[in-house]
Amino acid sequence: MRDGTLEKMIGQLRAGDARAFDYIYEKTNRSVYFALLYILRDRMAAEDVLQETYVRAIRAIDSYTAGTNFPAWLTRIGKNLALNYRKRAAREVATDFETDAWKYGTQETEIPYIFDVATGILAEDEYEIVMLCHVSGYKRREVAAMLGMPVGTVTWKNNEALKKLRRHLQKEGDA
Repeated sequence: MRDGTLEKMIGQLRAGDARAFDYIYEKTNRSVYFALLYILRDRMAAEDVLQETYVRAIRAIDSYTAGTNFPAWLTRIGKNLALNYRKRAAREVATDFETDAWKYGTQETEIPYIFDVATGILAEDEYEIVMLCHVSGYKRREVAAMLGMPVGTVTWKNNEALKKLRRHLQKEGDA
């Protein structure tokens, strides 16, 4: 993403100005969150890993190369943490006989049905584009800059993903 203000704020954060973090977080949290949600498929876990992502990024801010794609760098940190989280969770032995009951017990932790469908049938990049364009409200050119793709590619993937979702939901409605 070629955002001069973002790069300026990263420089200020490196210099020790903690106030710059607010701007950085506001500009980058949605794309990182949706990437984590795609991997983890659990909103609470994605939020936890999102926090850890920013903690790790602040600690390693000096390893970021200025002028490159900061959101991609940040998302890579998050994806690595999410994959580690999944591996760790797979090794844990459940002590509660209703291990999944908490996922669906309250409205706060319930993933809306369409998100479940989207994570199941869309590729990771399609899911991320749909979430950024339609849930977060970014324009396709902004999403293209965030993901380092041409605008035409983002538009095409967005349209194809929406067609997949529509076909799946229509097929389910007929059943």
